[in-house]
Amino acid sequence: MINADAGRPAGGDGRPANTNDQQWDCIIVGAGPAGLTAALYMARYRRAVLVLHDGTARALRIPLTHNAPGFPDGITGPDLVARMVKHAEHYGALVTQAQIEHVAREDERFVLRDKRSQMWRARSLILATGIHLNQIPLPDAVHEEAIKAGVLRYCPICDAYEQIGKRIGVIGCDTNGAKEALFLRRYSPHITLIPAMTTELDGDDLETLAAVGIEVLRSPVQRYDLKDQVMRVRLVAGETRDFDVVYPALGVTPRTELAVALGLKTDECGCVDAQTPFETQIPGLYSAGDIVEGLDQINVAIAQGAVAATKAHNWLRDLDGECLP
Repeated sequence: MINADAGRPAGGDGRPANTNDQQWDCIIVGAGPAGLTAALYMARYRRAVLVLHDGTARALRIPLTHNAPGFPDGITGPDLVARMVKHAEHYGALVTQAQIEHVAREDERFVLRDKRSQMWRARSLILATGIHLNQIPLPDAVHEEAIKAGVLRYCPICDAYEQIGKRIGVIGCDTNGAKEALFLRRYSPHITLIPAMTTELDGDDLETLAAVGIEVLRSPVQRYDLKDQVMRVRLVAGETRDFDVVYPALGVTPRTELAVALGLKTDECGCVDAQTPFETQIPGLYSAGDIVEGLDQINVAIAQGAVAATKAHNWLRDLDGECLP
């Protein structure tokens, strides 16, 4: 039987010590697929690794994903995350909830502080802080009910396959909305593009959409209602439309505040560079998951978590003189 405390700093009685009193080999901020994969790898590299998270991983909101390899019938986000937590903890990672508000590099250590002024220190740091969805205006309870009911979705790459032949509304008459509508057209002939506020598409865009049978409405949305397992969209002009599923194409907000505080640069979308799972200009700092420029997918996050952990481990080995000169 593998010792669940292997790799953890321990107190004098052999039990894991207070996490705040330790010099961790690696702290990972974020407990989605990226952070938990990094934790698993770090633990199996026999590193003292701590995962700090605020309980808001986007994966926890997934009602059912069919893109996770090995689960042909799908798996819920909470179940997947719970399995990944158990897996990482089995090999000695410690996962604890904390809302990190401050991070700095001091005396060759990363110092983190949460909203309750608790502090942690680590030799290396992996940021897997994820993103916030730019959501449509619905009360929180109704919004989450609509997601669970499958009538409100935010990722066509994740679940367009499940929408084959359905009536699909795409919110956002700009380039992003048009691209999303065209992507979804492969799955259904019933695609309607709706302005969130205004229409920003030019004549050529509208012609391209019309050529493949995508309807573009002129009136923006006034309100959304969840009705009998459909999303009812009321337009400012007074018309209502019912859709089997609605995809808001409103973008996301990467949670890169900690990365920026440490000096990492972000692109025009707010993401850090695609090379940051491999290295950054800050020794011992790596990133993984949706804050990294690229494809926001569970499988990509898992791969980046494995890369970031391996790079951090080898950086520590080199620092400790365990590698050939």
